[in-house]
Amino acid sequence: MNEFGARAARDIDVVVIGAGQAGLSAAYHLRRLGYLPDRDVVVLDHAPRPGGAWQFRWPSLTYGKVHGMHALPGKELVGADPGRPSAEVIGEYFADYEETFELRVHRPVEVTAVREGPEGPTGRLLVETSEGVYAARAVVNATGTWDRPFWPRYPGQETFRGRQLHTARYPGPEAFAGQRVIVVGGGASGTQHLMEIAEVAAATTWVTRREPVFREGPFGEVEGRAAVALVEERVRQGLPPRSVVSVTGLPLNDAVRAARASGVLDRLPMFDRITPTGVAWDDGRTVDADVILWATGFRAAIDHLAPLRLREPGGGIRVEGTRAVQDPRVHLVGYGPSASTIGANRAGRAAAGEIRRLLRSARPQPVAVR
Repeated sequence: MNEFGARAARDIDVVVIGAGQAGLSAAYHLRRLGYLPDRDVVVLDHAPRPGGAWQFRWPSLTYGKVHGMHALPGKELVGADPGRPSAEVIGEYFADYEETFELRVHRPVEVTAVREGPEGPTGRLLVETSEGVYAARAVVNATGTWDRPFWPRYPGQETFRGRQLHTARYPGPEAFAGQRVIVVGGGASGTQHLMEIAEVAAATTWVTRREPVFREGPFGEVEGRAAVALVEERVRQGLPPRSVVSVTGLPLNDAVRAARASGVLDRLPMFDRITPTGVAWDDGRTVDADVILWATGFRAAIDHLAPLRLREPGGGIRVEGTRAVQDPRVHLVGYGPSASTIGANRAGRAAAGEIRRLLRSARPQPVAVR
């Protein structure tokens, strides 16, 4: 039994799934348009506390090291201690933001599926959750990627006698003291982890599928728009989105320059197989290791939308602005080009405006789960 009864669904205008940067932005802008929390809009988050994916960041990532954190709409983050862990600083900021604007986030709540309601495309969507079923006129999906770490598969992976972990569970450099560590991945997280681990590990090896691209010089508004446009084009074509960071290259700062000069960021091509004691290449080269750290990125956490069959043959959901092309009731924020923090804020505002127009155009009757 849940608060809605054994089989009833609670009618609501909008369900926002996820309370990270994008979800809170959407909730904030919906409130500004007059949609009240828990009466017109419900915000669901499966995390145990405020902070989005930031709350799971490793302790050594202090706020002063954070790149790309942008204030939520309507409230700046000011006076933060740069030496404190980013998980604490941003978690507290998100919690204060939710309280200030009375967004009333429901947590922890798992969303298991979003399905078509009895009326079909002209009616409501049924959002099935661990606290019951919502019959929503629109859904804002803001689930991000943190819950879907990508683990590549290589021959012999199951034979490795050491430890394998993904950057999503990176505990900080101290856990690798005195060990031989292979870091796989050429993104920002991979390089940051590698530089930290190299200071305490017995040995480190950096392996990437592609030659890393380092970016020199300023990265301004023009460059940023060009990078976002590349990601946006993939989404328009219904392809799985790449992150904005993946098309910008790695910024060359003093720490990166020093790591390249010292050989820490001396990259090897991707190995061909994993052995019980390390990794091997077909040319006969081998590297022994105690740990393989997969800094191989994430995929969009959208499995709960599968019953709506929104995926295109290319594997992604085709999106125009924030709206799923195949279903105007579904909006994706923090997806593809809006995955950056600035992009998430803009997407939240855009989705709220689009949803207001949608809700004004038709008012379906309440439904019950059958």
